[in-house]
Order: sequence, then C-alpha cells, then structure tokens
Amino acid sequence: MKQTILSILDLTADEIDTLLDDAIRLKKERADGVAHHHLDGKTLGMIFEKSSTRTRISFDVGMYELGGYALYLNPRDMQLDRGEAIPDTARVLSRYLSAAMIRANSHGSIEIFSDYSTIPVINGLSDKEHPCQILADLMTLKERFGDLSGLHLAWVGDGNNVCNSLILSTILTGMKVSVAVPPGYEPDPDCIRRAEARGNVTFHKTPEEAVAGADAVYTDTWISMGNEDEHDARLKAFAPYSVTSALMSNASEDAVVLHCLPAHRGLEITDEVLDGPQSAVWDQAENRLHAQKALLVALIGKRD
Repeated sequence: MKQTILSILDLTADEIDTLLDDAIRLKKERADGVAHHHLDGKTLGMIFEKSSTRTRISFDVGMYELGGYALYLNPRDMQLDRGEAIPDTARVLSRYLSAAMIRANSHGSIEIFSDYSTIPVINGLSDKEHPCQILADLMTLKERFGDLSGLHLAWVGDGNNVCNSLILSTILTGMKVSVAVPPGYEPDPDCIRRAEARGNVTFHKTPEEAVAGADAVYTDTWISMGNEDEHDARLKAFAPYSVTSALMSNASEDAVVLHCLPAHRGLEITDEVLDGPQSAVWDQAENRLHAQKALLVALIGKRD
C-alpha cells in the first residue's frame, strides 16, 4: 500500500477489499469487547485547517482503541500560522510522528506536505477529495448489500469533494454511480474524465432520472465549508434536488439513503427520509471509525 492516501485511487481494488473486510472484523470485535494493540507506541498527528466532528473524533478514538495516540494540531497554534513553509513542517513532523492526517482547505497543501514527508500521509478532507469518507460509505454498502460490483448508487446534489471520490471509486469497485447536479456545480473535470474512462458513471438532467432503480441514494450539504458566500445562489439552484420521500419512490424498494453529515434538515434531505427506515446514515457515520482504524493498521500497524 502507498504511504500517501490523498485520493481514493491511491488504493487498489484488492486493497479496498482487504480494508473493508478488516473494518467489518474490527467493528465486530469491538462490539464483542476484543481489545486491539496494533498501534502500540504509534502517534498520529492530525492537522485541521477546517472544523470537524466525525473526522476528528473517529481518528482520535480509533488511535486510542488501537493502542496509539492522536495529537490534535491546529495550524493557528503552530509556526505554519507565522509563515513556516509546509515542506519544513513536514520534514520536522516526520521525525516526531508515525503518520499524519490532514484536513485542509487546499488539496495542493496536502500534496506538498506529502512530497516532503517520510511518514504516511492521509487526506482527511480537501477541496478535491474525501477518500476516508468513501471508505466508510463502501463499508456501509458492503454491510447492507454484500458484493459492491454492479450496485447502483445515485448521487443527488453538489458535485463536491465527496462526489469526486465517489465517482472515482467506481474504477475500483465495479459500482454504477448516476449523478444529478445543477448546471455549474458538476464534479471536478479531471475526476469526471478519469471516472468515465475507467469506471461506470452516468450524468442525468434530473434527480428522478438518476435515482430510478437505485440501490442507494446519496446526498450532501449544498453549502460546504468555503462556499458560504454563495449561500443564496446555491439554495435557489439546489431546491429541486432535495432527497424527499417522493424522490425515494423512484429508487428500488429496498434502497438505502446515505448522507456524510452534517445534514441541513429540510434542505438537501427531509427529516422523514433522514430518520426513516431507509436511512443508513447513522451506520455510515459510525463506520468512519472502523474504516479508518483498518486504514491506520494497514499503514502503520501490524495485521493479525
């Protein structure tokens, strides 16, 4: 496995299969009270340029449960805030830490850090991709449906970083992803090109077309961090893309709903759907912990 997991495509299909199997096993063993010490003596530095609930807590708890230690690093409390170069920070932290996880405003910042780092670097979220989220999503789908190959997932809403990683994941999983986004809010052009060349991705004019017959329907906030100045324009553009019970009636009878949270209830998703029987959102959120534990063990620990 590569030391840098900046994109979902930094993993192979076989590596994803192994990670998902390990995550499901770790989840079961945690429920059974089995203690793991795969990361005894290991330290993860977590650099957060953006606020976080699930990413911070799941990595922190995951390191603790595996016997390691997670160190929260706020750039405003580091010399980065006073102009220290990213390469210099990467060189120094590589001598202290076992691995680094970075939640950054710019994907380029993580790439620079990785270029000068001698330890594994994990993209905890950037403006381009969110591979850790996708691992949890794939784990959730595997728990619900078993084999991912041929599974039909519909993405409705913003063509953001999660959408970018999701469409790229089709190259590795054999899933079909159908996408409905408002004009002007499409996924990254490079991600589209790569996904269409090697994966199974289709784009649709309406949410109803994308959701038709889908096994899973996925949405995310319409206004991500950094898009706050577009608030009014986005609300207007995305209004027809809300995941409602009426929209879900177009999906398969046993379809599940995914949302990577935080949810803005009544906007991209209704209470009735988010809290309803088709929602897999809370399992999905929990699985951030288990998927990331499997990733950390693979990168810096020992597997049984």
